[in-house]
Amino acid sequence: MSRLAAILGNFSPAVPEEQVAALNERGMTDLTSLSDETLLRRSAAADEAAFLELYRRRHPSIYRFALHMSGSAAVAEEVTQEVFMAVIRDAKRFDVNRGTAAAFLIGVARNHVLKLLHRNRAYVGLEDEAVEPATAHEEVVTDLVRAEAIEKVRQAVLELPAVYREAVVLCDLEEMSYADAAQALSVPVGTVRSRIARGRALLAQKLSRPGAQGFDSLRCFA
Repeated sequence: MSRLAAILGNFSPAVPEEQVAALNERGMTDLTSLSDETLLRRSAAADEAAFLELYRRRHPSIYRFALHMSGSAAVAEEVTQEVFMAVIRDAKRFDVNRGTAAAFLIGVARNHVLKLLHRNRAYVGLEDEAVEPATAHEEVVTDLVRAEAIEKVRQAVLELPAVYREAVVLCDLEEMSYADAAQALSVPVGTVRSRIARGRALLAQKLSRPGAQGFDSLRCFA
C-alpha cells in the first residue's frame, strides 16, 4: 500500500450485515475463487449470483475512486450505482483481450464521474497535457504521514486538475497498474506515467515543506 493510500484510508462503504447474509445464502462462497473477468461474463449472461459477488468485491474501489475524484459521498454513491447498472446493461461490451474487468469497471466509473463533475462545473479539461514536468520533493510523504491534517491532503488531491487527479487516484490510492490505469483512462501507458509524475509534483508543491524532496514511495505498479 502506498503512503498516500494509507494516509487517506479506504473510504469504502461497509457492506451491510444483512446484505452479507443474503450473499452467503445465494452461495457466494462458491464464487469467491472465480476471477473478476469470469464474474463479469457471467453477469452479462444474467447470472445474479455472479453479479452480486462482483458487486461485493468491486464496489468499494469504485466508490473510493468516485469519492476521491469528486469529494462527495453522494456523487460516489450515484456513480457506484450507475456502474453496476451499466454492468447489467452493457457487460457484454467487456473484452478480456483489451484488459482486466477491474479496469473496465473503473473506466465506466470515470465516464460517470466526469459527466457529474462537468454538470456541477467542477470539471477541469482533460486536454491539459502541455504542462512542463516538475520535480517532486522527496520527503513530502514523510511530512504527510506525520501530519494530522488529513483533510488538507484530501483537499489537495481534489484541487488537482482532473487529468492528473484521476491518475493519482488510480495509481497512488487504488494502486492500479500502469496497464490497467491506461485501459481505464483510454490513454497510452506513457501518458499515464507523465500524468502521474505531474500529479505528484503538483501535490508536492501544495503540501511540501522547506527541504522536502520527492514522492518516491508513491508509484503505480508496472
